[in-house]
Amino acid sequence: MEILSAARVGKYGVGAFNTNNMEITQAILEAAEESRSPVIVALSEGGLKYGGKDLVNMVIDMSKSATVPVAVHLDHGSSFESCLQTIRYGFTSVMIDKSHEDEETNIRETKRVVKAAHAVGVTVEAEIGRLGGVEEHVVVTEDEVALTKPEEAERFMAATGTDYLAIAIGTSHGANKGKGRPYIDHQRIVEIANRVPNPLVMHGASGVPQDVVARLNAAGGQLKDATGIHEDDVRKAVTEGIAKINTDTDLRLALTMRVREVLMNDPKQFDPRKILGPAREEMKRIVKERIEVFGSANKA
Repeated sequence: MEILSAARVGKYGVGAFNTNNMEITQAILEAAEESRSPVIVALSEGGLKYGGKDLVNMVIDMSKSATVPVAVHLDHGSSFESCLQTIRYGFTSVMIDKSHEDEETNIRETKRVVKAAHAVGVTVEAEIGRLGGVEEHVVVTEDEVALTKPEEAERFMAATGTDYLAIAIGTSHGANKGKGRPYIDHQRIVEIANRVPNPLVMHGASGVPQDVVARLNAAGGQLKDATGIHEDDVRKAVTEGIAKINTDTDLRLALTMRVREVLMNDPKQFDPRKILGPAREEMKRIVKERIEVFGSANKA
């Protein structure tokens, strides 16, 4: 993916934002265009199950109409078959995630996807190490977390030919990423980057904005102990080799918070445009703020 290679060289990050519907997709693309930033629109297997081929067609069509570089990416593909399906749909990038398997299995299955994807010009992301939290088909407890070893990453990339690599460096999926400020192992990023010239990927990187959490709870939500990755850790990571930063939780929180606020303030409201429209604008604000943190504004 050219936009990630440029980001690695330029020491900035490109946001991969997950979508599940039209409003989220509009928020992502409008924010990217207004910021003049390249962007990755990601769909998980859960998103594909929810929206089906109609969602895929809409996302691809909207992405092609954008005035900035846009990649459409499969996030956390669980199998060779899943990756092939999205390649047939027209995705420009896929992730095969066998990080929960042993190294031999991870290498074997990743190589299968790389061979098929590269044959049709599609790039591949894979993962070494194990992040905590819940992500689609995988649940990883705190005891099961395994940070990525530099030599392991180098060996994996040489064996598979993967284009970019997701690494475990202290981040985690979901809205509860730890107590206080989660620890990010920056030295580990540097050591891996010294061995792996490819773009590196930070999963579980949502900031979980505390103003959004407070507003969500004030509007009747019940989100306790929500903590995200500090912006300064993300800013530093993109100078160390991280070129792709995944964000999903922040958009979910923004959408839910704004819908709650609208309905709380106007209980008689039933026009979906007046409910989802404000939510779209809130998500757009979040995406633009993330783009500034990543340093990708005006890079398109």
